[in-house]
Parts: sequence; C-alpha cells; structure tokens
Amino acid sequence: MHELAITQSVVDMVVERMAGRRGTAVHLQVGRLSGVVPDAMLFCWDLATDGTCLESSVLDIDHSAGAGHCRTCDADFLLDQPILLCPCGSADVQIITGQELRVTSVERVAEACA
Repeated sequence: MHELAITQSVVDMVVERMAGRRGTAVHLQVGRLSGVVPDAMLFCWDLATDGTCLESSVLDIDHSAGAGHCRTCDADFLLDQPILLCPCGSADVQIITGQELRVTSVERVAEACA
C-alpha cells in the first residue's frame, strides 16, 4: 500500500513548514487519475500523524475530476478512470486535469507543538 508512504510524506512536508505550531486540519487535492486511493490515505492519517504537530488533526480530501483532450476530434471530456479513450474511439488523448496530489491549505493554531 503506497498510500502510507505518500501520507507520511505529506505529513513530513507539512510539519516541516509549520514552524513548530500545532495543525488542526490539512486540506488535500487528490485527482481521480493520480493513482492514489483517498480512503487509504484517510485510513493512514492517524498513524502518520501520531507524535507530530498534526496529531489529532483532520485530513480533508477534495477529489478532483479528470479531464482529457482528444487530439483526433479536438473534444474535451471527463475521465473517471485512467482509461484514455475519447468517446470518438481515439486513444490519442492528452490528460488536462486529474493527476493532482497537492496540499491546498493547512489550518493551524498559535499554540506551539510540544
């Protein structure tokens, strides 16, 4: 399960940038085509944040839709799965969105982390 390693990397990155303050929530954008399972990240969150300044914080995940552009028929369309086929049947598709994995914001308090 690579989501544990990804979740740990997110926690490490956020804690490093919080300047010793306690975090209460982390907001994350996960694209449907990123290959990351958001429910698995939620499952790993408490384990990854244990003993850090994010302990007892909430992970809020925004699932962003995937979109593609067909180079054959010039159509833009939504993608829910990483199967890159245009409704016209062409596989000459460019992914426009849906591969994101980014921290969009962190809520923290003035209280220092112990």
